[in-house]
Amino acid sequence: MGLTTGFLGGFTLTSAVLYLTISLHTKNRATQAALLRQQRQVLTNVVETQPPTPEPTAREAPVGLAEMAKDRWNREVEGVVKRLYETDWRRVRERMEDRVDAVVHKIKDNGSK
Repeated sequence: MGLTTGFLGGFTLTSAVLYLTISLHTKNRATQAALLRQQRQVLTNVVETQPPTPEPTAREAPVGLAEMAKDRWNREVEGVVKRLYETDWRRVRERMEDRVDAVVHKIKDNGSK
């Protein structure tokens, strides 16, 4: 091995080891710094409690004609379903039976005259 080749090989090996060592040291310091910041924040919150952050406000976008139609349709469907749910079906059946009975009696009365 010649002088130049040995020198360049040693320089490359030393540079690579030095780069990797410095890179590892830098990453370790960054991780430690992040952990220290996090721990400081936790301890600060224990001693000085901060008010809770307000809820984010809803973003309002202008609605188009289609969305307005959908909303109106949904309100109508909700109203119909609510009316169906709240209806006393026993009472409806009794009213219909009374009406049918009245019609039958009326037909019988007209037929016998």
